[in-house]
Amino acid sequence: MTGVLDYVSGDSLLHRLHPLTKLMLSFTLCAACFVTTQHLLILGIIALNLGLAALAGILRRSVQLLLSLMKLSLALFIIQVFFVPQGEVLLQLPLALRVTDKGVWFSLLFVLRLLAATMPLALMLSVTQMSDIANVLTRYLRIPYKYTFVLTTAMRFIPLFSAEMAGIIEAQIARGVEFDTRNFFKKIRLLLPLCVPLLVSSVRKIEGGAISAELRGFNLRTRASGYKQYRFNTGDRGLLLVCALIIAAAVLYR
Repeated sequence: MTGVLDYVSGDSLLHRLHPLTKLMLSFTLCAACFVTTQHLLILGIIALNLGLAALAGILRRSVQLLLSLMKLSLALFIIQVFFVPQGEVLLQLPLALRVTDKGVWFSLLFVLRLLAATMPLALMLSVTQMSDIANVLTRYLRIPYKYTFVLTTAMRFIPLFSAEMAGIIEAQIARGVEFDTRNFFKKIRLLLPLCVPLLVSSVRKIEGGAISAELRGFNLRTRASGYKQYRFNTGDRGLLLVCALIIAAAVLYR
């Protein structure tokens, strides 16, 4: 089973775009979410993410990610809404808690930004191989390869650790541990002891990866070491124009 950050092979327009263009698109969508304060524009960015995911053939994965984030966003909204006491009171609760119109407005903006800023990264990683990301960061953005390697390796390990944790949980369920409990605090108490085997497994993988990198001449890697060539085409120019329009709209409707 693939995770939300795993690469999905394909031949869609997004897959064929220049990796730097996809990075620019992801950055633009994230930046636009924090520049604008208009809820409708942020909802439009979320809809654009879903449309691009459908174009790349990963709509189901994007919808699953959106639904998962909405559960977290709901909890954050409920917590955040009580920390903005300014504005007209809409609901007065015990313990001096109150819900105001500004609190609802800010909390809704907060969770919408969370949703809209997370989805472009997952979309970009789903249609771009890690080797391509490393190549363009080193060749075009002149980032030293050591830092690029750290970034791409961290992103590679996220789905790997997630799958490792899922395997550990399944093994514990097979032994009779009740991980299907609805009690949040009980579930946290059951998960904490599993961090130790996950940590041990992670250290082993990191050590093995470091040895493999050294054997393959990691210290000899330079900006010119990449052999793969990337070319900008009409689709890249069109998407860069879309990025410029998104940023302009975000600045205009602040």
